[in-house]
Amino acid sequence: MKHPGMDVTKLSLRANALSQPGCVLFEQALDGEQQTALVGTLREVLASAPLFQPTMPRTGKPLSVRMSNCGSLGWVADRSGYRYQPHHPVTGKPWPPIPDVLTTVWHAVAPDAPVPEACLINWYEPEAKMGLHQDRDEEMFDAPVVSVSLGDDALFRLGGTTRGGKTEGIRLRSGDVLVLGGASRLAFHGVTRIYPGTSTLLDAPGRINLTLRRVTA
Repeated sequence: MKHPGMDVTKLSLRANALSQPGCVLFEQALDGEQQTALVGTLREVLASAPLFQPTMPRTGKPLSVRMSNCGSLGWVADRSGYRYQPHHPVTGKPWPPIPDVLTTVWHAVAPDAPVPEACLINWYEPEAKMGLHQDRDEEMFDAPVVSVSLGDDALFRLGGTTRGGKTEGIRLRSGDVLVLGGASRLAFHGVTRIYPGTSTLLDAPGRINLTLRRVTA
């Protein structure tokens, strides 16, 4: 999907290292104009790959977020389990390509990593949450997970690499880019709260989270 490229020099890359080694927050990496352009691009992506409702394996309980993907692979969750696949679970069509602007962000914050193959698009309505979990459905963990926030603020919880114990609360705002790399690549993390009305970027209250990942070794 070709769109005007983003000049890396125009990204605001003020790095703030967090408590977990390898976890870095780039606050307001995307300015307002860049965020608006990205939302327009995402509308095109979702017209081709509409949001669907993932469910928990075995129980079939729906997650509180709706989601889609772009890239050569997309993450899905249903009664069969968690996995990556090359096509949309409802339409059966291949996922749209990752927009150029997002691969530009990836290369800016993870210049030594191989190219991303999947970009999860999670839509959080005001009451949606995401429980603490690890991103470990990939074949390799050398590349980081890169997350882009759009819309209302969210309270992100970051823990260690084992379940339980102390977590750190991080307020993510629209335009922030969070990198989980190195020792933090397998850190438990989740979203415990959305703050409706903290952004006017989207047409409705809520938050979009874009998660770029390398899947194959």
